[in-house]
Amino acid sequence: MGLIKDKYFLWGIFTGLLWTIFGVIIIVFFLSESSIETSLVTIYQQNKLSGLISIASLINLPVFFLALKKNKISFAKGLVTLSIAMVLVITYLKINAS
Repeated sequence: MGLIKDKYFLWGIFTGLLWTIFGVIIIVFFLSESSIETSLVTIYQQNKLSGLISIASLINLPVFFLALKKNKISFAKGLVTLSIAMVLVITYLKINAS
């Protein structure tokens, strides 16, 4: 329970979430001709949102290794926790797509 109270752990989760959202927006912005909102709805309807989230989550990998190099273990644990949560979201989207 002490890990949840650690502010660096929560910062790791928050940072990972922001980087993933940023990655999704950047990918959609550069690869789509329509607006971001319309593109995300279309991607969801085509059951491709899980793939987009998984590609956008890769941006957290260098952040994770940088946190390890700077010995910010709690921050890295937050990133790993968010990555596991993203796996669960992606799994839900894949199962729901069938």
